[in-house]
Amino acid sequence: MRRVPPPFVLACGAVLLVASCGGSRADGNEGRAPGPPVGITAAAGSATSVHVMWNAAPHGSGVDTYEVYRGPTKVAEVPGSQHMVDVTRLKPSTVYAFTVRARSATGRLGPPSRAVRARTPAVAAADRSAPTPPRNTAGRAVGSRAAQLSWSASRDDRGVVSYEIHQGGTKIHSVGGTQTAAVVTGLRPGRCYVFTVRARDAAGNLSPAGAPVRLATPGSDDGRDTAPTGFTATAHRSGGAYYIDLAWDPPRADGVITEYQIQLDGAAATSLVWGGAAPRGRAHHSFYAGAAAGERHRVRLRARLPDGTWGGYSAERTVTTGG
Repeated sequence: MRRVPPPFVLACGAVLLVASCGGSRADGNEGRAPGPPVGITAAAGSATSVHVMWNAAPHGSGVDTYEVYRGPTKVAEVPGSQHMVDVTRLKPSTVYAFTVRARSATGRLGPPSRAVRARTPAVAAADRSAPTPPRNTAGRAVGSRAAQLSWSASRDDRGVVSYEIHQGGTKIHSVGGTQTAAVVTGLRPGRCYVFTVRARDAAGNLSPAGAPVRLATPGSDDGRDTAPTGFTATAHRSGGAYYIDLAWDPPRADGVITEYQIQLDGAAATSLVWGGAAPRGRAHHSFYAGAAAGERHRVRLRARLPDGTWGGYSAERTVTTGG
């Protein structure tokens, strides 16, 4: 197993920034090229950006990455767990066509999706006035894994181009400036969520957030489908001390996972946050376990999912220093 020494030692509960590592995870369809992505949409986010979205690939489809094209030009590449991107540095008052292609873990590139078009609005000269916050924000759960949000239109002296939906401090969705409703997917049963909506104009000015929308999805979820898999734990000695080496496959999720919590001997030990690109496949991490040989430890970990909740714990492993 590849061993990655930690940049520094953590106290309990501290946050560690690490580099990503590990290869791609293959599945049963790695021998075939993925099919074309479906459900693709494109909407201007400002005078110089367009928000492109598509449906997430079904579990087991073998998709490792998505490539986004503006005409014949590749403009973005995102992990297979992500299904939206903001294409920036565009020209105002211009029509653009976008397609999306899926690539498998073995590098096979699938056919393009249908092309969708979006027109960027004209830029408003010397516009420093942000839109008003969206009013009358409301929401309801639609089943156990989706929510429908609505709001009243914001006011702006030049016009609203788009609305951004945020969960916590993270933008998770965007719709056109004429829309006052959206459906958010990828939620979990039996969880509480808080959403806010903000308006953006053609100059890129962003409004304050509207009133938060709090809702709960029905049902229950034991977290089994959201736990890291293939979890292993071993120990090695370096510089007179012992380190515990972990490896795991991230859970399949509707978005990118950047944070994990490691539990040692039944208590939270550290939080692990990727400062750059999170691993798309198998992940590795090592942490300090002391200088004494023969100590027995129990270890497991869980992921903070893109919806802001904690997923299920991995299988628990037992490791002995110097064993």
